[in-house]
Amino acid sequence: MKKNDITHLDIAEYLDSEEMVAEYLNLICRENDSALLLRAIGHVARSKGMAKIAEASGLGRESLYKALDEKAHPRFETVFKVLAALGIQMQLIPKVKFRRKRSSVPCAVAEKRKVYKV
Repeated sequence: MKKNDITHLDIAEYLDSEEMVAEYLNLICRENDSALLLRAIGHVARSKGMAKIAEASGLGRESLYKALDEKAHPRFETVFKVLAALGIQMQLIPKVKFRRKRSSVPCAVAEKRKVYKV
């Protein structure tokens, strides 16, 4: 290898356990980017074997590649079939927002000022 050669990182090589797959997809979902999610599902499918996932989902292998392309706009039905074939279940949770706690205790400073002015 030359000094300036850059190797290509293949995420699919690192998705070797169910926990790793789940964590990867959960992190991707936080980005709110549908193209990125499709690419991530494609990485998971490649790690499991595209032919195997295509057969389990009822899609053709070429159709599966096209559906998981980042420029594709697959139907929910297709995405759910692929996720089911991968053995992945989606779970939706409410988005947590920062809420400022409001004090229900009245401000005592105003009351003390009245006492000291007398």
